[in-house]
Amino acid sequence: MHHIAHHGRNRIGSDLPELLERLTEVSTRPRYAFMLLSLIAEVARQDGSAGPIVRCDDGYTLLRDWLCDGLSPVGQRDPRRLALAERVRDELKEEGKLPEDELEAEKKIDTELRQRIRASGKTNLSRAVSELVAAGLMRRHYQGYRVDHRNRGAQRHAVYTLTGLARALLDHGAAHNRSAAAVAPRQGELFC
Repeated sequence: MHHIAHHGRNRIGSDLPELLERLTEVSTRPRYAFMLLSLIAEVARQDGSAGPIVRCDDGYTLLRDWLCDGLSPVGQRDPRRLALAERVRDELKEEGKLPEDELEAEKKIDTELRQRIRASGKTNLSRAVSELVAAGLMRRHYQGYRVDHRNRGAQRHAVYTLTGLARALLDHGAAHNRSAAAVAPRQGELFC
């Protein structure tokens, strides 16, 4: 007698297959959206929210910057990125800002490249977050200097909260991150 697998929740009770299906329906880049949700789940608090500041190896950084840096290796071998690196090298050389020392020159190129990739990454990130918010998989608000607010500005920064099916990602490894999570700096403290 053959056993037929039951579809829906799998043996461990995961909504992950349903989440993946939903992402393919609502996102123009479902793989990118899934990676974004997974990264947010890594640093999310128990209520599913992450940001505006996260702790990283070398201190604290803004959530959006951390996400952009975390997602940037995805395009590491992208021909456009390789072309951008060459363009940055040429621009720095033309402007006389490229150090003579090869190691220093590579550091300078890497720093400039990272800044440019982060800037374009924020555009991709915003587009993906907007799709996820519209799909009911995430909520976004801004927190910072003045007050919590739905709109950015006045030194407010993004806080993302996993909602709906996206909360299934909180069960996959986030428990150990929550127990090791450090308290973010208080309002007005520097975190660089």
